[in-house]
Amino acid sequence: MMRAIWNGTVIAESATTVEVEGNQYFPVESLKSEYFTESAKHTVCPWKGIASYYTVTVEGAENPDAAWYYPHPSPLARKIKNHVAFWHGVTVEGEPG
Repeated sequence: MMRAIWNGTVIAESATTVEVEGNQYFPVESLKSEYFTESAKHTVCPWKGIASYYTVTVEGAENPDAAWYYPHPSPLARKIKNHVAFWHGVTVEGEPG
């Protein structure tokens, strides 16, 4: 089971993550949606496509753009469709199922 933790709170938990470039991508349904809001940020990866971001908020503390996902990943990155990865201080721990 893999967990994403920020500000002492589990914000996502799944036994079925996908690892790409050292990042664990969590299925979107594993996110605890109350902690996530859409961000205006977008970036481009040459092989995955255009990334969108979420701001994570726990107990009033905000972590801007701490989660990212590819709404329409390229065919090469199709296995991360409907998956979300983390950075900016979000700890990912556990063992993939």
